[in-house]
Amino acid sequence: MAAAQVAGSLPSGPAQEAQREPPLEQGRGFRCLSARLCALRPDDSSSSRTEIHLLFDQLISENYSEGSGVAPEDVSTLLVHACRLVPLNQNHLVSKLSQLIHHLLNTLQVIVDEQNLDFLLAYTISAIQQCSSWTHMQILQALAALVYCNGSKCQKYLPDLLGKSGLLMKLSDLAQSDPEVRRAAVHCMANLCLSVPGQPYLEEPYQNICFQAFLTTLQSPKSSDMDDITFCMLLQNALKGIQSLLNGGKMKLTQTDALGALLAVLKKTMFHGLPGLNIEMPTVLYPTPLPQCDGRPPIKPQQTESSTSRPAVNKRKKSKVKVKKIQQGEEEEEESSGEREVAPVTGSGRLNPHKGDTQCPSSLGVPSLPLAGSGAAGKDQVSSSFSSSIWKRVSSSESDYSDAEGGMQSKVRSYQAKVRQGALACFLSTIKSIEKKVLYGYWSAFVPDTPELGSPQSVSLMTLTLKDPSPKTRACALQVLSAILEGSKQFLSVAEDTSDHRRAFTPFSVMIASSIKELHRCLLLALVAESSSQTLTQIIKCLANLVSNSPYNRLKLSLLTKVWNQIKPYIRHKDVNVRVSSLTLLGAIVSTHAPLPEVQLLLQQPCSSGLSNSNSATPHVSPPDWWKKAPSGPFLEEATVSSPKVSSEPCWLIRLCISIVVLPKEDACSGSDAGCTGGSTYEPFPLRLEALQVLAHLARGYFSMTQVYLMELGEVICKCLGEADPSVQLHGAKLLEELGTGLIQQYKPDSSIAPDQRVPVTLVVMFWTVMLNGPLPRALQNSEHPTLQASACDALSSILPEAFSNLLSDRQILCITMLLGLNDSKNRLVKAATSRALGVYVLFPCLRQDVIFVADTANAILMSLQDKSLNVRAKAAWSLGNLTDTLIVNMETPDPSFQEEFSGLLLLKMLRSAIEASKDKDKVKSNAVRALGNLLHFLQPSHIEKPRFAEIIEEAIQALISTVLIEAAMKVRWNACYAMGNVFKNSALPLGTALWTSQAYNALTSVVTSCKNFKVRIRSAAALSVPGKREHYGSVDQYAQIWNALVTALQKSEDTTDFLEFKYCASLRTQICQALIHLLSLASASDLSCIKETLELNGDMVQSYIIQFLKSGTERDDTGAPHSPQERDQMVKTALEHISSVQTLAGDTSKRAIMGFLEDILTVYFDPSGSQVALLGLTNRCPGF
Repeated sequence: MAAAQVAGSLPSGPAQEAQREPPLEQGRGFRCLSARLCALRPDDSSSSRTEIHLLFDQLISENYSEGSGVAPEDVSTLLVHACRLVPLNQNHLVSKLSQLIHHLLNTLQVIVDEQNLDFLLAYTISAIQQCSSWTHMQILQALAALVYCNGSKCQKYLPDLLGKSGLLMKLSDLAQSDPEVRRAAVHCMANLCLSVPGQPYLEEPYQNICFQAFLTTLQSPKSSDMDDITFCMLLQNALKGIQSLLNGGKMKLTQTDALGALLAVLKKTMFHGLPGLNIEMPTVLYPTPLPQCDGRPPIKPQQTESSTSRPAVNKRKKSKVKVKKIQQGEEEEEESSGEREVAPVTGSGRLNPHKGDTQCPSSLGVPSLPLAGSGAAGKDQVSSSFSSSIWKRVSSSESDYSDAEGGMQSKVRSYQAKVRQGALACFLSTIKSIEKKVLYGYWSAFVPDTPELGSPQSVSLMTLTLKDPSPKTRACALQVLSAILEGSKQFLSVAEDTSDHRRAFTPFSVMIASSIKELHRCLLLALVAESSSQTLTQIIKCLANLVSNSPYNRLKLSLLTKVWNQIKPYIRHKDVNVRVSSLTLLGAIVSTHAPLPEVQLLLQQPCSSGLSNSNSATPHVSPPDWWKKAPSGPFLEEATVSSPKVSSEPCWLIRLCISIVVLPKEDACSGSDAGCTGGSTYEPFPLRLEALQVLAHLARGYFSMTQVYLMELGEVICKCLGEADPSVQLHGAKLLEELGTGLIQQYKPDSSIAPDQRVPVTLVVMFWTVMLNGPLPRALQNSEHPTLQASACDALSSILPEAFSNLLSDRQILCITMLLGLNDSKNRLVKAATSRALGVYVLFPCLRQDVIFVADTANAILMSLQDKSLNVRAKAAWSLGNLTDTLIVNMETPDPSFQEEFSGLLLLKMLRSAIEASKDKDKVKSNAVRALGNLLHFLQPSHIEKPRFAEIIEEAIQALISTVLIEAAMKVRWNACYAMGNVFKNSALPLGTALWTSQAYNALTSVVTSCKNFKVRIRSAAALSVPGKREHYGSVDQYAQIWNALVTALQKSEDTTDFLEFKYCASLRTQICQALIHLLSLASASDLSCIKETLELNGDMVQSYIIQFLKSGTERDDTGAPHSPQERDQMVKTALEHISSVQTLAGDTSKRAIMGFLEDILTVYFDPSGSQVALLGLTNRCPGF
């Protein structure tokens, strides 16, 4: 269709005719024959039939080379006219016409237009209905070619084809006597299911009909009258149809039986024809964490003896050159030269590969793999190339093989391999169409587990990886396993293998740990045995996926050590894909659960450790010191003097990555180095980028080792930022950001790094001076590459505050000026990164008291808050929150000059912007309410007295109240409660007398008693305990409402249906008890009767929780509550002292009752052995408490 449209739109004229002249010459034979055929008129004479036969034969035998100049519309017109010439009672002519339709559409790659398709479909359907059965095979082939990529245009014929008595349903039925006709009918159905992007999918009822037909086909055994090749092609077509439904049709497998049935046939089919295996599967697989019986027949004793008597040897077959014919809907693909003999199945069901095999194939039928490291895009490319390569147009012709090419046995093996690959492709599509949590119910059916002593290993995806003779099938199995492992971190996190389990049953956690260990063992076996570079790459990528998702902190040591030692030789493999994936795996090791002590030791290994290992298939290892040509620079000597000596042993991996990035390559790129460009003196780009990613992982997880190379890495970053390639610059900027973040972490107040082990501030200043004097400013100004600009902004925001204050003033000004200037960028990535960087800088101690800088930053942030991009507004709101934090810090300093100089008009603008932002999306709202709380806290009496502030204050508080109450994200409500607490801290606000007081307290009491999230409850209880005076709580009724709400909240502190909330129960009770004691310490005489009534009803419960609060540990919760025992019991004593001082009317028993309640608490709390303290001289006790 596309070709027809393009051809039809070309302008006419001499020039255009000249351009089209060669194709016209090429297509002259077709046009002559077409003209002769179109000149004929329907005639039932014998001579006419003979002439039509002759023209059909000539059209079929015509040589249609690429670019033959035949227009698609000409082909469609010819076929329509041919159908008009051939009556349906002429079986031989109908058969020849069907061959012509199939041949022309396949050879010329023509998709028939809708108008002609309608006529041709009607003709072929009538032909099947009326012609003899021996013609059905050819007619079905023609029908398959017609409906290919045209399924959405066949709607009106679907009842005739797929209805209850539809032609394809009858012909594909198990009762069909002719196996070739049955295969062709299934092929037609598969082509009908193939959808084209942008066109409607097959309707759901027909999808279900086809799915069931394909499933039945796959479940049915081979009939006695069907040969092996036909059966393989039948299975291929059924698998292709299911994959088309899952991919293009977006079919959802929501029913357990349908999914289980599909997985059962896929598991069976993925081992189809594999030598040494013949498994029987149940009709349906059901989700279970336990291993499932695969019904494999027992191994014969003589096989075991023979297999153990000789080693299994990897063999290569000679490279075969095959002529590949591309036809409609089916394909023949050549197997590569990397085939290997399958080791006979031993008693344990395991492969014993010969480790010395170093042969590598020259070519493979595996889809070419993307060279870009471990990114998500790379993974997507691999999957899509795999999926699309399996289902090209498969030829049904048997002429692709000859006796010289291996004979019938070789041909059958090739077809069987195609079935296994098709099953794996279909499995990959199935994985993408279901949720991971559903998939993991079938984990044990496809992922190996450590076999029990004496029992064979169950068949799994690793069986194919280790034993399949086809390298392409091995690669496909590894891609499926990678897809299963991807995103499995949460599922695998339950694994537990840190202690011996001697129980009557195997816990689920131990079973998963056993499966993880077996995956490591099998993949490392496959790594050693593999001879194909492309499949080797898939093994290493699969290992990287496994490493990224495995919980090594819960497993026994040595798993990572084995992977580490096995992969090191492949760092110098001749194939660039293998080298890149090896670095990806090393990056996964140093980033998983970092820092791990096991990995720390591996990084400190001597440089040559493991690099001379000969276990790999084709590692090309240079001398151990090949990477020691360290880059030198004018400041390295000085840096070495002042750098802390954290490790006496240099980290070989850092040295390796630095050398890959900066040193020229030692020899010319091999033929497989796809990343090489003519004249390039460095390693291929993908390898250099992956090395930079590994350095970034090391800086993030093992900074104590990376810091030794700080200045050397600075040179690497400068070199990367100075290169022309934006991707190298980008990775250099990312590495700079990670190094900066690592330095900041060292100097945090809660850092566990000893001061003498930190990088000295002087060295950090030197490092950043080099960065700012180098190419970093140019990267910040590179408007042609906004992603690089944004990354450079992120890097600039990672500067250590202590180092920034020691930079030269012109460097400080450079940083500030560039950030404020970039805030005007039109690119949303740059603007978001700049907004965030300004939010970091405004917290710097050397800048936060600079009124001009804070005001400039505020104006820049307020401008970004109006941006159309949600991401920009979210970053700006976060920065506004930080800026208001700075206002609070400045307010708490003795010097009042900042408050006096800061513009009241700017404060008003900030309040208005924050109020508007609080109505935005949750990402913006959460920080907008934080800013509102800080701003209302910062307001001075001079501001509050002004009339123009009164209305905005009321509006801001109403915005907070509504945010506390709305059903928003819990982070938003938490921040709103926190902000409300900040508002209560401003004694200048009319808290207690203003109309909004009761609304604010009502909102908080509602949350503390009923919010599903306990962290929000904790924060609301903390806010209720902020006011420092009784009058701030308003009327007696208001006080009573707050008191009763807190008692109710304490009573309901364990009422939750969410198991995850239980861990916050203790913190919630702690905060509520603190709030109750605080309220007691402020109570007036009018409040005592309400308190007494509550204690009469719930006194025992409240008393027990307060005693628990006094005795609880010293953990600090997120509210900043006092956490020492002395502070806690002092709160109760203070409350008791206050109650005793309250003047009450004669005869009022409330005071005595409350005092007795508190005294009882202190009595129980203190040691009953006699070391009780005098309770402040208060001896009045109430016997009722």
